[in-house]
Amino acid sequence: MRYKNALRTSLAAALVAGAWAAVGPASGPASAAAADRASMPSPSSVVAEEPASAGMLSAMRRDLGLTESRARARLAAERTATAVQEKARRAAGPSYAGSWFNPAVNRLVVAVTDTRASNAVRASGAAVRLVRHSARQLDATKARLDGMRAPAGVSGWHVDPKVNRVVVDVVTPAASDNDVRTFVDRARAAGPVVVHRTPGAPRTFSAGTVGGDPYYTGNVRCSIGFSVYGGFVTAGHCGRAGAAVSGWDGSAIGAFQGSSFPGDDYAWVSVGNGWWTVPVVLGWGTVSDQLVRGSAEAPVGASICRSGSTSHWHCGNVLATNETVNYSQGAVHQMTRTSVCAEPGDSGGSFISGDQAQGVTSGGWGDCTGGGETWHQPINEILGRYGLTLHTA
Repeated sequence: MRYKNALRTSLAAALVAGAWAAVGPASGPASAAAADRASMPSPSSVVAEEPASAGMLSAMRRDLGLTESRARARLAAERTATAVQEKARRAAGPSYAGSWFNPAVNRLVVAVTDTRASNAVRASGAAVRLVRHSARQLDATKARLDGMRAPAGVSGWHVDPKVNRVVVDVVTPAASDNDVRTFVDRARAAGPVVVHRTPGAPRTFSAGTVGGDPYYTGNVRCSIGFSVYGGFVTAGHCGRAGAAVSGWDGSAIGAFQGSSFPGDDYAWVSVGNGWWTVPVVLGWGTVSDQLVRGSAEAPVGASICRSGSTSHWHCGNVLATNETVNYSQGAVHQMTRTSVCAEPGDSGGSFISGDQAQGVTSGGWGDCTGGGETWHQPINEILGRYGLTLHTA
């Protein structure tokens, strides 16, 4: 995002998780945000050589049960796995059936359908598992489901390489609904499908109080996502193309240049009028903010963290990629599912793995008291869609 000249001494809120709320710029949370900004560290306090900030490491200790040394070791192994996964995919060729990070051994696992590809995959640095269905077969099955209209009791579906099936998630109270049963029967006829039950239906996190740097579109309030050159990215359900955007202090920032929801859930906002971009994630009072150094996609199973203006830092694991999420407003495609909790007020915010940007918060179920799951729209998809360049350290 961009900062007013008066905030040049702080990196605070370069990207924070978003929120909708039917309030105006003069509301109480904006005043709280100003107090938070005053306590944030200066750019010189950001430790450039560290891949993870103190805030991220603290959240990983709390949410993943890791000591600091194990958190650092896992992040190092995940960086290696991220670098290996494309090489391993090429080595597997047409027998490739997906991959995931196994935290028990800190190593990438690649599924293949042909034992003849095993040695080449192992040579790339990954472990190997032999399965029946290729990624191409599973993707084709998912594509058939994407062409079907899903009832409200079906929360979504995705390819799960670990079970070598397309997983259809059904909300527990609706599992006996006739429309749900009909959809499940049609899904099973489309290919290798397994049904899982989930305790909650996905929703956008589109209301609640916020701290940090909000922005406003009319009487709708959201918060900044990742900085890009010329503006920032955020959730598409926050505003439509052409809508004017003002900052936490009520001054003009810019306008939505592109927005898509449903189908997708992403948008980008141009900035000007004395605001400028910085490549960090808000540290929420820790000794440093989190620098953003790239956008390499973390594999399934890798740790991932989210910085939000309501619930601040929380961490979990990547559960699935390329998932179709069935919101009440319509289906959203190519989402990444995580075990990270979120709450109203966190929409539009930043998902990051180590120092690599992953995506902007879309929605989920549950909260950060009882737990839940959250989906994000991948950052590289957004950058490619609008021809943007991520602002990196």
